[in-house]
Amino acid sequence: MSQQSHDTYAVNLRRLEKHVKPGYHHLYLSLIKGERDLKLADAAQVAEVLGLSLDRFHDAVTQKLFRADSRQTDLLRSPAHKVKEAQPKRMRPTIAPPEGKMGVLLPGMGAVATTVIGGVELIKKGLSQPIGSLSQLGHVRLGKRTDARNPLVQDLVPLAGLDQLVFGGWDIYDSNAYEAARHAAVIDSSLLSQVQNEMSTVQPMSAVFENRFVTRIDGQNKKTAANKMQYAEALMQDIADFKQSNNLSRAVMIWCGSTEIYQRATGSHENLAAFEKGLLQSDPEISPSQIYAYAALKSGVPFANGAPNLTLDFPAMLELAKKMNVPICGKDYKTGQTFMKTLLAPGLKSRLLGLHGWFSTNILGNRDGQVLDDPDSFKTKEVSKLGALEVILQPEEYPVLYKNFDHMVRINYYPPRGDAKEGWDNIDIFGWLGAPMQIKVNFLCRDSILAAPLVLDLALFLDLAQRAGMGGIQEWLSFYFKSPMVVEDLYPEHDIFIQLMKLKNTLRWLAGEELITHLGREYYD
Repeated sequence: MSQQSHDTYAVNLRRLEKHVKPGYHHLYLSLIKGERDLKLADAAQVAEVLGLSLDRFHDAVTQKLFRADSRQTDLLRSPAHKVKEAQPKRMRPTIAPPEGKMGVLLPGMGAVATTVIGGVELIKKGLSQPIGSLSQLGHVRLGKRTDARNPLVQDLVPLAGLDQLVFGGWDIYDSNAYEAARHAAVIDSSLLSQVQNEMSTVQPMSAVFENRFVTRIDGQNKKTAANKMQYAEALMQDIADFKQSNNLSRAVMIWCGSTEIYQRATGSHENLAAFEKGLLQSDPEISPSQIYAYAALKSGVPFANGAPNLTLDFPAMLELAKKMNVPICGKDYKTGQTFMKTLLAPGLKSRLLGLHGWFSTNILGNRDGQVLDDPDSFKTKEVSKLGALEVILQPEEYPVLYKNFDHMVRINYYPPRGDAKEGWDNIDIFGWLGAPMQIKVNFLCRDSILAAPLVLDLALFLDLAQRAGMGGIQEWLSFYFKSPMVVEDLYPEHDIFIQLMKLKNTLRWLAGEELITHLGREYYD
């Protein structure tokens, strides 16, 4: 045996000797020396302790391929009976514990924000359950299916507890969270009354608002400033004051405000220096949501964009997030009709069923519906809602099935519905021999009820990313968005099942657990 192989012996023996189950180091020695037949059960036990996949351990033992590398684990496989150099592996970050209180800052304290606040307070009192929240109710499988290891997400990674959260925010209306929730009429009044005291203390700070970007609503609770940089500085002061007055150790910001008019990036968005110059000069192309995002990132506060606005996804803001090493994600909560599309479209594609057209229409009566009644704001939403099908179905790869399908989206403001949104989908598909078929979907949903658990999850997961030092775009949180942010020249993943796998694998990685590929050969070899 070479000295290098012997060094790996020593490393692995020390690890095995420390393991709670005795005898593994003797088993390992006997396997390596060939004194014992390599049985599946034996190899599986040793491989698990060493943190290796079973097939890698099996081949390493039978081919006697060993080396000591920087991770001190390994045992490499080589079909050509030659040792290959291991590829560098990204090290798992060290996660700071979630100590102290955490602020959850919400620009826009309307139906979504107050449903989040009221819901969390009710859950803390044991009066309701966090239905729809992956961070609270979700489980993550670890190891093999036969291992029966399925911890709750909150037991797998160190998330902040609900009792650590302190809510605050900004709005153009000065109603406190309880009054705003009564007006939104999402939470049943019998439940809402039981958290009146807690919600009444959440008073919105004066907002940065420009009517040109949201034309259908207006209010009096607005800041005044000489230029847009002063607006940003005022928001930064709000953040600092809120953290100090509530004795917070950290905070996150989740956009819950209205959809702004459609924008494309301009000169001020090209880099951070240009953007800051634009703030000083009050560039008309810099929107309020961008000012909030800038203030958050400059304050070291992670930011999630829950609307389809051009808020984070341009070079200047990406540069700032990288510079400050602050997590960001977006955009546009995936709640109603697009949620259904990302459930159905992967199914159609998996069975290679063709698509002639997909017509979607909605009626909605809350403040969001009122804002989207403006054609320019609707265009922002339309672009976001139209993107998912193209990416999921890949018409360029499957032209026979998906080339030139018709996709239309409509949203109609209908005040009697309030927050009770109704979406209709007519889907014209075709199958074997081109035979036409149809799918009809009528989704009577509650917009804010579906969005609230997403806001909670995003707040907790962004805080986790911040404590793990994971700055920049958090693609693993694509699961929550209609238009997921990705790095330049990379297409976004819209398939909700792939998104969920990505999210759970990221949690496994953060917890130091093996990623799951679902290959499953270990059950049959």
